[in-house]
Amino acid sequence: MPSSALLTPDQIALFREQGYLAVDSISPPAEVQLLQEIFQRLFQDGAGWKKGAQFDLAGTDDGRPAKLPQLLNPVEFAPELRETEFRANALAIARQLLGPKTEPWFEHAILKPPHYGAETPWHQDEAHRDDPGTDYEQVSIWMPLQEATQANGCMRYIAGSHRGPILEHRSPNNDPRITALECVGGFDPAKAAYCPLPPGGAAVHHCRTLHGAGANQSDLPRCAYILAFRGPARPNPEFHGYPWNATKHTAAQERRVSWENRGGIVGRAVRGAGEAIRRTLKRVRSRVGRLGRK
Repeated sequence: MPSSALLTPDQIALFREQGYLAVDSISPPAEVQLLQEIFQRLFQDGAGWKKGAQFDLAGTDDGRPAKLPQLLNPVEFAPELRETEFRANALAIARQLLGPKTEPWFEHAILKPPHYGAETPWHQDEAHRDDPGTDYEQVSIWMPLQEATQANGCMRYIAGSHRGPILEHRSPNNDPRITALECVGGFDPAKAAYCPLPPGGAAVHHCRTLHGAGANQSDLPRCAYILAFRGPARPNPEFHGYPWNATKHTAAQERRVSWENRGGIVGRAVRGAGEAIRRTLKRVRSRVGRLGRK
């Protein structure tokens, strides 16, 4: 879809300076309403749970109500998400910030249930990386499907932190069963800048920008849909991954392994062939799309 949500030079300069940017509108109201319905269904139905794609980001998946449900790659469970203005506009913005070869990297959705939806710990997105030998920049575009306020857990940032290093992280409460990461120091949370947004607005942030979100103390759920984009990758043999990721042992990881191993050798071979075909079709669609834009 053609994009209409391009950044101005002043907005780009502000992003470079502070490491994040608020955009008033990236998706029209009718589309936001449709996305609300889609994600309400996906979370209620437990989409992706068996394969480890849905889990409690702030808990241990121990059977209690999830404090911070997250769904990885929701487009896999709702293919209609591919054809949205949000996706087209987000890609256009990411390419303005990281260059024309920037491509979609991954996506996820986070739900904060009313009254008990947990705080999202302070962290840097790059701290989650587990792909040794590479280097690249990444931006995330975070869109709330309801009004995002301090009361229900809007985004908050440490301006300028993207210009510094990756700080030390750990599992919350030093519990490796929890998927989330939290930054353990090297910044002042009192300097946080809050980023309230209307439904269909967006917060754009760099992968090294320190950010988090408060708990949901309101009467309504707060759901956000996040698209991440990666600039051109380059070799970096000095990057061996981050140690805090190597210690993780979550229930979602176990479910993912069980799902991938279902059917034994034959099942894995069939799924591998299907995935290769899907990747080829994706590359073809991407090339056709680029030719169409030219």
